[in-house]
Amino acid sequence: MTVGIHRLPGVGAEVLGVDLAQDLPDREFEFMRAAFAEHGVIFFRDQQISEAQHIAFAQRWAPININRFFAAHPDHPEIALVSKERDQTSNIGGGWHTDHSYDRKPALGSILVARELPPEGGNTLFASMYAAYEALSDELKDQLGGLNAVHSVRHVFGEGGAYYVDNDAGGDRIGNTAAAEKLPDVIHPVIITHPLSGRKALYVNPAFTIRFEGWTAEESQPLLHQLYAHCIRPEFVHEFVWRPGSIAFWDNRATWHFARNDYHGHRREMHRITLGGEPLSGAPPT
Repeated sequence: MTVGIHRLPGVGAEVLGVDLAQDLPDREFEFMRAAFAEHGVIFFRDQQISEAQHIAFAQRWAPININRFFAAHPDHPEIALVSKERDQTSNIGGGWHTDHSYDRKPALGSILVARELPPEGGNTLFASMYAAYEALSDELKDQLGGLNAVHSVRHVFGEGGAYYVDNDAGGDRIGNTAAAEKLPDVIHPVIITHPLSGRKALYVNPAFTIRFEGWTAEESQPLLHQLYAHCIRPEFVHEFVWRPGSIAFWDNRATWHFARNDYHGHRREMHRITLGGEPLSGAPPT
C-alpha cells in the first residue's frame, strides 16, 4: 500500500499505509516526519504493536523522557500508564494543556497507544497552536511577540496540587509530589518559532502557564483567558475517536489536547511515551 495522508478538519492528519510493527524504511519515516511537522498531530489506525515496538518507534524520533508523575508500566519504565478504572471518576488529562511546558526543554511530543477502550466515549480533542497564532490580529501578534510566559508544575503535581484535591487520579495513577516541588518555574516565549517546521505558534496553555514574565498573575489573567478562549475555537479543533489499534502522536510545541471523561463505569488504559525536546526560541521580528 502506498503511504499517504488524510488531512483532518481543524488539526491533524491520519497517516495511511504504514505498519508500525515493522522496521520502517527511511523514505516512510521521513514522510511521517514531514507530516508531523506540518500537521502538529498524526494518527494511525489498525496498528498492532507490542510495548517493545512502541519503544523502538519512539526512540527513532528522539530520546525518551521518562515521566516523573505518572505510574509506569511494570515491565517498561519508558511507558507511562494513562488509565482510569471502572470505579474511578476522575481521568488524567481532562483539561486543555500541552505536556511538559514546565520543563526548561519542553517535550517534543507524545506517542499514545490505545490498549483498552470503553465501548464509547474517551475521545481526545486536539487544538492547533499554528492556526491559533495565524488567526490573531496583527496588533495582538506584535504585543505577544515581545512577551515571555512563566510555566509551573507545582500547582498541578505538587503538594496540594490539582490532582490531589477533590480528585481520585492521585495515588496509584499520579504521584511524586517531591519531584514537582523541586522543579523551578521556567520561562518560554509566548510566540515560538517551531524547531521543525519554522512556523510560528502560540505557546501558552491553561494547565501550566501561570503568568507573563514581569506581570503579576492578576495582571496576566485577562489576556491569558482571552488567548485560551481563542485557541479552542471550533475551526482549530479536531476530536479524535479512539478505536482498537489507534495511535496518536502529537507535537507538544504545536498543539493542545484534552481527554474527555465521559465513560464512567468502564475501564480505559492508554500507553504513553514522551519524547525529549529542546529549548524553544521566540519568533523573529516580522
